[in-house]
Amino acid sequence: MESDDSIERARQAKRGSPFLSPKQAAHYLGVSLRTLQVHRTNGTGPRFRRPCQRIRYHIDDLDAWSLEQAKVPGRD
Repeated sequence: MESDDSIERARQAKRGSPFLSPKQAAHYLGVSLRTLQVHRTNGTGPRFRRPCQRIRYHIDDLDAWSLEQAKVPGRD
């Protein structure tokens, strides 16, 4: 079950545009901005786009990446 905090973050993010800035995406995922930057640099983070040279994350990509991270190795 999701925590109340993660549910509230999802509600806040979905009120506006489905595209979030790195700062908003980090908040949505519950990680630091630096952690998200490291994942992006290493190619291990969620998909992102660069419209007009600005990094943006689609909320569906954040959800998919988060679910993938929650999988336990060795279980299907």
